[in-house]
Amino acid sequence: MLNSPRNTTTSITTTTSNRGSGAAAGVVDRRVPVAVSAPDPISREGAVSQLRRHPEIDLRDESGPGTVALLIEDALDDAALTRLRRIVRSEGARAVLVIGAIRESELLDVVECGVGAIVWRHEATAHRLVQAVLAASRGDGDLPADLLGRLISQVGTLHRGAAGRPGAPSLGLAPREVDVLRLVAEGLDTGEIAGKLSYSERTVKNVMHGLTTRLHLRNRAHAVAYALREGYI
Repeated sequence: MLNSPRNTTTSITTTTSNRGSGAAAGVVDRRVPVAVSAPDPISREGAVSQLRRHPEIDLRDESGPGTVALLIEDALDDAALTRLRRIVRSEGARAVLVIGAIRESELLDVVECGVGAIVWRHEATAHRLVQAVLAASRGDGDLPADLLGRLISQVGTLHRGAAGRPGAPSLGLAPREVDVLRLVAEGLDTGEIAGKLSYSERTVKNVMHGLTTRLHLRNRAHAVAYALREGYI
């Protein structure tokens, strides 16, 4: 079981955006609908009270298409994974998981459920929660640095174990899709990727949208995990 370490938060792609903090200056483009689910009323009310202070957040009672579902768990079990799958696949919401501890074997399950943003419970400040919610609403990934490293290591191990297997599936990624995903995996945001590859930000977004749609991937974190598993990066 991996207990959350201290001071290790980073993100797969764009995390903090001044669009959120720009609310005071009247720069909020839209409010993000968020539904909070927790195993106990104290945890739920704590998260709700932190999010309520931010004008870019529109708190809802239930998750659904277009909403961000923020789930708080001490640890993952079958029931929690079932809830994640239902929220993302059946209800059409994006998910942020706030977790106290997680096993290495559960990381890929969580990503493949469609969860692109994970926050350690001990790091779940108002700023950190809003950061993760905004990233999830954009379809970006936001993982603690140690979990990102373990995810990459785990997927790499799975790929090495499958190397040479006859009939292994191929994603058929184009070279520029591989280039973009490699930089996403390194933690660069859309603007930084565009600068590195001499693309416009719109081109980078179109590349990501095209490959996630074509391959039925749920978000950037899922795309990175898939590309790692298939040996593209």
